[in-house]
Amino acid sequence: MKKYNLLIIDKYLLKQLLETFLPGILVFTSLVFASDQFLYLVKQISNYGIPFKVAFIAVLLQLPYIIVFTIPMAILLATILTFNKLNASNEITVMRACGISLRRLAAPILIFSFIAAISSFIINEYVVPAANTQARNLMLWALMQKNLPQEKTNFSFKEFDVNKQLKRLFYVSNYKNRKLEGVTVLDLSRENMIQVIQAKHAEADPDKWYFYDAVNYSISPSGKIMNTAAFKESTLNTVFNLSKLRELQKARDLNYFALAKYINEIKDSEKNSNELAKLKINLYEKISLPATSFLISIIGIPLAITPPRARFNRGLLFSILIIFCYYILRAVSSSLGEAQIIDPLLAAWLPNIIVLLSGCLLFYRKEFLVK
Repeated sequence: MKKYNLLIIDKYLLKQLLETFLPGILVFTSLVFASDQFLYLVKQISNYGIPFKVAFIAVLLQLPYIIVFTIPMAILLATILTFNKLNASNEITVMRACGISLRRLAAPILIFSFIAAISSFIINEYVVPAANTQARNLMLWALMQKNLPQEKTNFSFKEFDVNKQLKRLFYVSNYKNRKLEGVTVLDLSRENMIQVIQAKHAEADPDKWYFYDAVNYSISPSGKIMNTAAFKESTLNTVFNLSKLRELQKARDLNYFALAKYINEIKDSEKNSNELAKLKINLYEKISLPATSFLISIIGIPLAITPPRARFNRGLLFSILIIFCYYILRAVSSSLGEAQIIDPLLAAWLPNIIVLLSGCLLFYRKEFLVK
């Protein structure tokens, strides 16, 4: 009979947890999406002229990445509100008076949190890299399509540097079947020199821009032609070149085992040590971040058990405060790791270590010291 009653308690606790966890995922994901991704959506449309439909789909593809971050938030919120509600109605007092320890009450919550952590790892390992890659390729494709409109004649577009200063000006007489005809490029990217490239025709693809039968003029700031060179074939790398962007994002879109292999391949190369530290932190966070879902529930349970006179909304206040402090701590820890002040492994796991120690201390105090 005792075993049967405990099973009922497990089901009851899990039901209470799910009633808060699922809305929590929806609310936190919506907040992050509205505050961060929506601004990104507006920026892509206003700055680059990306069509709304394309930009919106690209933003939606970021949802798996957002969900990985919001699962720990929802776990903590659900844990605190569930136990706060049970505590406010004196149900926990009755259960403990019947000989059910706080450890036993925490068991179904911890099991649920562990399953959520595994699910978070799977999403982060398999879904997020694929979705991020598709989103980036979609945006870059749209960017290229915007600047290279098919079946159009006599058009131009500009390329700006990171300071929003004009870097290159392109003029195209005709663009059809992926072939550019009558191309003129005004290149202002070099100091004390202006380059003008005139090509009879060119080809643009996602990796390279090829120019054929072209002439390159080097002009001084005063307007004097310094050098003239003719060439049959040449390439031009611009902001629209996708191969460089893909290389920059390659490591971020790898899963744990692929990234570990990549780090092992480049560790003896001439890669910048700060860049290598960032890659290592990214590698370790692929495990530490999903593990947060399990560890953060440990600190949520004792915090939710407050004096009976406390209001129900105190649990919500605790969850928001802990989430804020945790992600501030994670940002600081990652920055210290990237600056090589602390080891990358410690940088990735330090917030979790602090959460675990704090949770165990509070849990011990609530279970054994507070009567």
